[in-house]
Amino acid sequence: MNKPVPVNPPHLRSTFVAASMMPWQPTEFDGIEMKILYQDDQGRSTMLFRMAPGAVVPLHEHTALEQTYMLEGTLEDAEGSCGPGDFVWRPGGNIHVAHAPDGATFLAMFNRPNRFFDGTKFFTAEESK
Repeated sequence: MNKPVPVNPPHLRSTFVAASMMPWQPTEFDGIEMKILYQDDQGRSTMLFRMAPGAVVPLHEHTALEQTYMLEGTLEDAEGSCGPGDFVWRPGGNIHVAHAPDGATFLAMFNRPNRFFDGTKFFTAEESK
């Protein structure tokens, strides 16, 4: 028995991202690289980050919900630590400094860009590069 196969119009089709084939891009922060997997004009983004041992994301505010799933290593801040297989989310208004003592690789999803207190633009902001 043949089942019907749905055919989406072009604007509703899936977008497949070959993240494993994408080169790592440097960020404004020493020891932190990224791959932007998704971004839109409303400020939402999904990014894969790789932090070298000892790398630090300086003081910043999550301006809306941020979600992080840890793949490798450990990401720490004053409120706790997460390692491989762990998930952490932060509400808008959360302020912290994150660091990776032994390095880390993680997937992060943002509803809006973070605000860095040193004036650095968020990774998906056009002015940052």
